[in-house]
Amino acid sequence: MLGYTITQWLFGILAFMAIMFGLMVVFSRNPVNSVLYLVLTFFCIAGHYLLLNAQFLAVVHIAVYAGAIMVLFLFVIMLMNLNQDSEPQRTMISKVIAGVIGGLLLLVVVGALRGSEQLAITRYGHSEIGLVRNLGRVLFDEYLFPFEIVSVLLLAALVGAIMIGKKEDRPLAESNQE
Repeated sequence: MLGYTITQWLFGILAFMAIMFGLMVVFSRNPVNSVLYLVLTFFCIAGHYLLLNAQFLAVVHIAVYAGAIMVLFLFVIMLMNLNQDSEPQRTMISKVIAGVIGGLLLLVVVGALRGSEQLAITRYGHSEIGLVRNLGRVLFDEYLFPFEIVSVLLLAALVGAIMIGKKEDRPLAESNQE
């Protein structure tokens, strides 16, 4: 245990927390609490991206998943008005079958991953992988023209959406006659 570095300790702690929050998502009785545990799981995964030196991916992961998608999940859950009385009750045999199938799936996944080699990022990787600077350099050097075309298309879609959603202004004289 003395040979572990701080990165390995952080990986272990984040992995343990991600697994625990993932289990809390599944076993939580309240759907709102389940979504909040899922947000915490996403933050742990973003921590793993930071350990892999992929800062841009970590920020995008938090913004997209923990920000936008989870807000949508919360709105859907709150609009569904879940009630204990309207929920179908599961029998004990269906719970046992679900547990056996989950255990078999875990056994298959562990068996499939048992022989795989672990990738040592620090040994094989490059320290500049995943930096936003490199992404910007590639985006604005090699893919500048497609990037500009996409920006013009998005601008056209935005103007079109505003024009479709805009109320038509009627002259004041017409509105007074009604």
